[in-house]
Amino acid sequence: MATFRKAARQRVHQRIRKKVAGTAQRPRLSVHFSGKHVYAQVIDDNSGRTLAAASTAERSLLGKDKAAANKTTAEQVGKAIAERSLAKKLDRVVFDRGGFLYHGKVKALADAARAGGLKF
Repeated sequence: MATFRKAARQRVHQRIRKKVAGTAQRPRLSVHFSGKHVYAQVIDDNSGRTLAAASTAERSLLGKDKAAANKTTAEQVGKAIAERSLAKKLDRVVFDRGGFLYHGKVKALADAARAGGLKF
């Protein structure tokens, strides 16, 4: 069952990626959730470079929780990715939900990034 769900999410992600691409002026904010961690990257697809990244795999963002991919940590990653993007003078991004439903953790990360100053 888990492999079916993963394959279905990957098919949805491929469909999204046909339409969503990041440029130097407006890079792509890509999110991913594993069972333990929350990841976010700001990517320029034209050059294939990651411009900014944040995840709960970093000790500074993980805090007291050993491993947690929940709404609270997603908000922390959203704030961190917004700060790091704005530090590199990137304030406009295209949001790539990675095949995940725009609900729960994905929505929490997106709202925190918007509150941090990103526009998408």
